[in-house]
Amino acid sequence: MRRPFTPLLWLAAALALAAPARAQTFQTAAPHAILIDADSGSVLFEKAADERFAPASMAKLMTTDIVFEALKSGRLSMDTEFTITEDAWRRGGAGGGGSSMFAQLNSRVKMSDLLRGLIVQSGNDAAIAIAENMAGSEAAFAGIMNQRAKEIGLTNSTFRNATGYSAPDQRVTARDMAKLAIHIIDTYPDLYKIFAEKEFTWNKIRQQNRNPLLALDIGADGLKTGYLEESGYALTGSAVQNGQRLIMVVSGLKTARDRAAESRKLMEWGFRAFEPRQIFAAGETVADASVFGGEAGSVPLVAKKPVRVLLPRGSTDRVSAKVIYQGPLVAPVEEGQRVGVLRVQRGDTVALDLPLYAGAAVAQGTLPQRAMDAALEFGTGLMRKAFDTVAKGKGKPEKAEDKAANPT
Repeated sequence: MRRPFTPLLWLAAALALAAPARAQTFQTAAPHAILIDADSGSVLFEKAADERFAPASMAKLMTTDIVFEALKSGRLSMDTEFTITEDAWRRGGAGGGGSSMFAQLNSRVKMSDLLRGLIVQSGNDAAIAIAENMAGSEAAFAGIMNQRAKEIGLTNSTFRNATGYSAPDQRVTARDMAKLAIHIIDTYPDLYKIFAEKEFTWNKIRQQNRNPLLALDIGADGLKTGYLEESGYALTGSAVQNGQRLIMVVSGLKTARDRAAESRKLMEWGFRAFEPRQIFAAGETVADASVFGGEAGSVPLVAKKPVRVLLPRGSTDRVSAKVIYQGPLVAPVEEGQRVGVLRVQRGDTVALDLPLYAGAAVAQGTLPQRAMDAALEFGTGLMRKAFDTVAKGKGKPEKAEDKAANPT
């Protein structure tokens, strides 16, 4: 018998994953913060993670991503030379008052050096030169940044320049910055190694990497600091211990010392306070999604990698999971087609949102099968309509109330 259809499929089973003991808590002085396990996507901690703030030099992560993508696609090479324009030299150089790689006016600089000036030294002159040479102007480059942000899935961030200089509507969120960091690490593993370089010398000026975590023995290997008077001290950082990578973002701290201390505290707590629990293996059926007009009435939903959630050691938080998809799916359905999301919640916190894919192909069904599905869907639709009519008070609400008051 073919199944009836539902617009949402809920997997509401509670997962008995936590031991009955005192839950650990964490507090930070950072107004905005998030900590994520990079492999599973589990959110370990968040504080105002979706509130927008000025990114400062963390905007250079998006500038870097655009360069990395051009290098990966072959549109640029490490030997490509860009000219240091007057704008880059004047606004981004030593006279601009911000961080600089001290590139000389009208000089030609190889991309391999510009990238290090951008990443290691946080050079505003490097960022402006890249923007103007790649897009003709920094404003045009900002348009590319926003398009790229949309492609990556940064849903709450807007970029207005390549440097992170103050701009009225240039805003990001901690969650988006963490997402961008994971994207860079996963997409460009070889180029990402530049973020771990501790110093770079250009124009005979040696500068240390501005990321304070690199000087600490916590496995840090990137990414980017930022500071503006309006938004305080910020950092998007990454560290690896025992094969586990954590991504953290903090913003709004009062001093560089506070930034380093809070970042270290958050990282160390994340590595110490959590333990992984696997919910589903890679390729294991998580749930079944209804299919309309297909040879089969449903299709298994699977994840491409093991579904793993990190839980606080000794936590008593209730962990639940649900599968969400817009359905019924309409045949034909291709194997590997993205069709839903697995959402795992730890208490009131969304710990994990993971894409789910069709685990098999479902071809279009025969005419009789499609007719039966249409009839079932029509009947289900009539039931929904009738229920909605009563719920909205358009039918006979007194009978509905009577039934509720006198259940049989």
